[in-house]
Amino acid sequence: MNLLALESSAVACSAALCKGEQLVAQTFQNNGLTHSRTLLPMVEFMLRSCGETLDGVDVIAVAAGPGSFTGLRIGISTAKGLAWPDDKPCAGVSTLEAMAWPLAHLEGAVCAVMDARRSQVYNGRFLAQGGTLTRLCPDRAIGLDELAAELQEEGKPQILVGDGAILCYTTFKAMGLEVCLAPSQLRVQSAWGVARAAQELIKAGRLTNADGLVPIYHRLSQAERERLARQPQE
Repeated sequence: MNLLALESSAVACSAALCKGEQLVAQTFQNNGLTHSRTLLPMVEFMLRSCGETLDGVDVIAVAAGPGSFTGLRIGISTAKGLAWPDDKPCAGVSTLEAMAWPLAHLEGAVCAVMDARRSQVYNGRFLAQGGTLTRLCPDRAIGLDELAAELQEEGKPQILVGDGAILCYTTFKAMGLEVCLAPSQLRVQSAWGVARAAQELIKAGRLTNADGLVPIYHRLSQAERERLARQPQE
């Protein structure tokens, strides 16, 4: 089974082609360019370089959230556009779970964090054991203090991964928590992680179609929060 995976939820942007769980090719950029300019050309170049075409892709996977609202919409829209013509099955995966999969070969607690601003992070917690992941909590937006208190109560060392890892490492270290950073090359979001998370959805029979792909933000946008704050006065 050929699986095409897309990741555009944060600053880094990538695409990967996998045969089952085997990575065939991956293209990656972390230079701050707008994903609407880079993602589709990356996909086209990667497939062409592998001698593959979209016709040979069986499933299209994409990071569905949390993450940058604009980045998620770009990834979802691209996946929809690629899937619709031939009604290809799709997998919308958790960005946080996708970030944890490259660390599944380790043993211990993995804390995936993305900077959500306003002293919050998007967070998912997992137990890595024997090459598998066990989810310890649902994806959520959570305050740094609240997450620190939760980890302190648990009392286990944590491996931090994601674009919020350095923020959390600095904060939690100052509080005396036992945390370490994932290696820099494994810390940022990657399309291979999306592909690996999608394999779990395939095994569980939880694929969808292009219509069923929707971004999962986990928090209202700033514009929506400001509108709600104005409502009582209006």
